[in-house]
Amino acid sequence: MANFATLGELKARLDWTLDADEERIATSALEDASDLACVYAGREWSATSVPRIVRTLVLKVCKRHMNNPSGYTQSRAGDEMVGWSDDQSENAGTVYFSRDEQKLLQEIGGRKPSLIAAQVSAWNSVRRPVPAGLVPVAQPTSGSKPFPLFADGEGPW
Repeated sequence: MANFATLGELKARLDWTLDADEERIATSALEDASDLACVYAGREWSATSVPRIVRTLVLKVCKRHMNNPSGYTQSRAGDEMVGWSDDQSENAGTVYFSRDEQKLLQEIGGRKPSLIAAQVSAWNSVRRPVPAGLVPVAQPTSGSKPFPLFADGEGPW
């Protein structure tokens, strides 16, 4: 699978010059982020057909990873303390898309979440057909009929 962004594009977003080891980490991060983008979008793109927003998200994820590849949440040296609050939790130190980024990728790929209605019934229950607009009675006895909810025999209202 192709990377959706180049190492040069990632270097342009970083505040420092990468050494050889950091370039290796950045290259792997670009591969991982590109693969994850395809998974969340549910589509596969080539490097030339990928939408620009996906390329931007891949670069954003890789920059976040390169700023803190070990996933530290706090660092202390002498009197100075630095803290990160990327809301990483279990993803600390890995290439990951946030929930909002995942939703955006799903929408780009055409995988919008939807609501599904499923019919639920009790075990061993028997459905009795009831005409539209009528509510069935719980225990049909001799002479009991479904009562109208909103309709009569002629129309819904």
